[in-house]
Formats: sequence, structure tokens, C-alpha cells
Amino acid sequence: MRAVAAPLATVIMAALLLCAFAKSQPALAGVYARPGDSFGQTHYYVIRNDESLIEIARTFNVGYNEIVAANPGIDPFTPPPDTAVIIPSTWILPDMAEKPGIVINIPEMRLYVFQEHGTSGVLSFPVGIGGAGRATPLGRFTIIDKIVHPSWYVPRSIRRARPKLPAIVPPGRDNPMGSHALRLSKRTILIHGTNRPFSIGRQATHGCIRLYPEDIARLFQLVQTGTPVTIIDQPVKITEWNGQVYVETHGSHSANLLEPARKLLRGKGLYEKTDETLLKRALHERRGIPVNISPRRKQHGSASN
Repeated sequence: MRAVAAPLATVIMAALLLCAFAKSQPALAGVYARPGDSFGQTHYYVIRNDESLIEIARTFNVGYNEIVAANPGIDPFTPPPDTAVIIPSTWILPDMAEKPGIVINIPEMRLYVFQEHGTSGVLSFPVGIGGAGRATPLGRFTIIDKIVHPSWYVPRSIRRARPKLPAIVPPGRDNPMGSHALRLSKRTILIHGTNRPFSIGRQATHGCIRLYPEDIARLFQLVQTGTPVTIIDQPVKITEWNGQVYVETHGSHSANLLEPARKLLRGKGLYEKTDETLLKRALHERRGIPVNISPRRKQHGSASN
């Protein structure tokens, strides 16, 4: 189904409501002034002629999965010109007892960098991850090597499927490792760039974590060997902001997230402050953006409109 352009007044009102969730934060995608429970600024963008959601996603430093989930019903390849689309660049931070180094949340396909002293804030980048049968492993690791212009040592499993590939692909435009790579303590897993930027926000790797070319170059400069890397599975994230409760959901619609969400809300002492109907709706839609699930009579604004 092709989407129609939203009326200007609707776009302005929705943008104001979306921005209210993070109105104190800078508008630049990927860089934030300070760590906290939520950050960023979600807004609208009006599509121009011959633009795809894939191109727009890269411009605003979000992944394919994020922009498609936030804009259901809009063709990601040939969206109608003058359509107002949501740029989903507000996030609730992963729920961690400690937030050092790098955290990668698999269901949302996003990497977070927590600065050591908190003075530079939090940075976040979209990623590509492993697909079916070659999932990116969960766990705690460290960066053991930093590589500029990496060669790709083609795994035997890939060479069996593609026998014309050489054993080693040197640096260059045909190298899927991109310009930089960070090897983890699980040596077969790397955080690296790509020569296929359209694959960011997809299950497109053999277990590695893949970033946009411009993002891996920046991340490479930020981290050192020994930096901890924690890979987690958190499809539901919850926070309270300005007296309102927000939920952010990601991942396959086949997974039942209601009970995990209730448990998380109760653990944070927030369940009694939520509307169960709004919670169920947010879990059903899974648009990947923070949604206000406080009772309507108490709401001052919503991140879901």
C-alpha cells in the first residue's frame, strides 16, 4: 500500500509531540551531550523525488530495520515524493548494571559507545548482524586488535558456498571488511566496516558486526584495545521521563513480549503507572521508537504520534 503525504499541520503537530520526548537533546544524529536513560531527537523528513528510505536512513545514521519499522506501509525502495516519514533517532539506553565501553543490542541492531568518564556523552551507530544459522553471539568480550585496511580471510564455509572466492581478499572496494576492523576476544567475530552500506540494519553477516563506512572510521578512533564489548538481547527497553513511562520495542513479531515487558515494568516500579492497552499496542506495532504508555489522562505528550 502506498502512503500519502501527511498534511503539513499534522506533520508539525506530530513533530512537536515527538521532539517533546527529547527536547533538551542536540539534533545531531549519533552524538549526544551526556549519558542518560534516553537521548536523541525523533523528527519528520519529507521525501524528495527519487529518494529511497535506504538512502534517507544512511543520511540520518539509522539502519534499514529502524526506518522501515518506524514507517509501516511505506515502500522502502520507491516511497512517494512529498511523503512525511519518521526519522527514528530517539533511543532508550539498554538496561545495564554498568555501561562501560561498547554495548550492542541485537534486536534493535544498534551499537552504543559509553565514554569512560561520561564527559563526552553517549554515541550510537546502527549495525548489521549475523543472519539465520550464523547469529552474532551474545556475551562479554574485549577488543584485542585494531586493524586499518584489513584483508578478508574468507571462512571455509563461505568458500564452500562460493568456490570462486580466493582464500584472502586484499583491501579495496571488493573487500566486505571495509576500511577498519576491531577484532574481539572471540577471534572470529569483528566489528568492521562494509562495502555494502545498504546492509546496515539487516541480518546480513556471518556473525560479525557491520557499520556504515563513516561510522567504523569514527568508532575506530574512539576505542582502544582492551575496551569491553557486551552483546545483549533486549527487545524491550523502558524508561520514565518527565513523569511519563515510555517503552521501546524491537525484533520479530513472532516473539511474545508482553510478560517480559510486564516483568521489566514491575522491576522498575512502573507497572502501576502504565496503561495495559497502550502497552499491548506498542508491543504489537514494534515501531522501534519510544512510545508513551502512561494513562492518557496523565500524558503531557506522546512519542508515538
